[in-house]
Amino acid sequence: MFDMRDTLVRMMLLDLTGVGYLLFVPHSASTPTATQWILALLAFAVALVAHRRPAVNLVAQAALLTVAIGLIDDFTINQVGASWALLEVTMRARHPRVIWLCTALLVVVDLTDSIGDPLRRVASGVVGLALEVGVPVLLGLVIRTNRELSRQAVERAAAEQRRRESESRAARADERSAIARELHDVVAHHVASMVLRVGVARHVLTDLDPRVGAVFDDVHGTGTAALAELRRLVAVLRDPDGVRGDAALTAIEPSALPAALGATVDRARQTGVTVEADIDPAVGALDAVRGLAVLRLTQEALTNVAKHAGPAALARLVVAVQDGAVHWGGVGRRARRRAGRGADRRGPRHHRDARARGGPRRAVGGRPDADGVPGAYRPPGAGLRRRGVGPAGAP
Repeated sequence: MFDMRDTLVRMMLLDLTGVGYLLFVPHSASTPTATQWILALLAFAVALVAHRRPAVNLVAQAALLTVAIGLIDDFTINQVGASWALLEVTMRARHPRVIWLCTALLVVVDLTDSIGDPLRRVASGVVGLALEVGVPVLLGLVIRTNRELSRQAVERAAAEQRRRESESRAARADERSAIARELHDVVAHHVASMVLRVGVARHVLTDLDPRVGAVFDDVHGTGTAALAELRRLVAVLRDPDGVRGDAALTAIEPSALPAALGATVDRARQTGVTVEADIDPAVGALDAVRGLAVLRLTQEALTNVAKHAGPAALARLVVAVQDGAVHWGGVGRRARRRAGRGADRRGPRHHRDARARGGPRRAVGGRPDADGVPGAYRPPGAGLRRRGVGPAGAP
């Protein structure tokens, strides 16, 4: 009710209260006089017109009160209007000096009614002055103080929130820097050493079997790609804001997805796994989010097939886009394994890698155990298709 935005509402309620006083409250005379009505209506109009300027309103109300003291006996309307104007000034004035100047003005106007009166009546006027001037000033100061305390509390809460966010960002930055340092100094160093040794072996051992040379070439290419990924990851960890978008989403261009899937299948075949792949070229139109999910899911599934089913495993992969949705399916099985026998009795829970369990397979879906091969995938239901990656054109 005492909010700055409700000033006009307060003035309207005050005017309605004054009208009700003139119409319904008994007076010493039979009815309010014309002069009393005129001064009251002027006070009502000034309160509405000058509701945005409390100091102007107070000066006008004080002037009307001075006139009313000299012309009429019942000047309650003008007295209440001046007191309320002082309350508005106390609540809304920017400088305390304005409050005390307005208070002094209203005190002087009220004391004019006591000029020439006996001492007893002057004392009574002083008590009335305390009610007319003291109460509005005290109430206004209380409201003003509460507003200031509320503002300070909000500022402190905002400052505390900014401090916590700053500390959180600093902690995350320290963690990223530590991870980047370890990746750069330890992991990348060892990977680079392995790539260098494989490269040296390719040039030193010139009379190798072509198949061994192909293995060396594959290891060298894979290691080089891993180094590039590590460098990109280290750059992202050190300066996340310097990388456009999410680094995980910019790791592969959508148009390069078919080639990346084909390279993943080729690497799986080089390990000895027989892979039957049916990759729809339309997957190149996928957005980065779903494209990366399909790629990571395929890499993990084929890696787990080779790891748990052995190099002679059979795997089938289907990646297609149909009716605006991505369908991913994969089945892996051990070669020459009779159904229901020969399976590893330790079960998929023993074999399933906890890190892989939290990887892309959860984003896409599927059951992480197919034909007794822990880590291979068969989606729920019949067939090899899994609706879970989402619409091809969805953002």
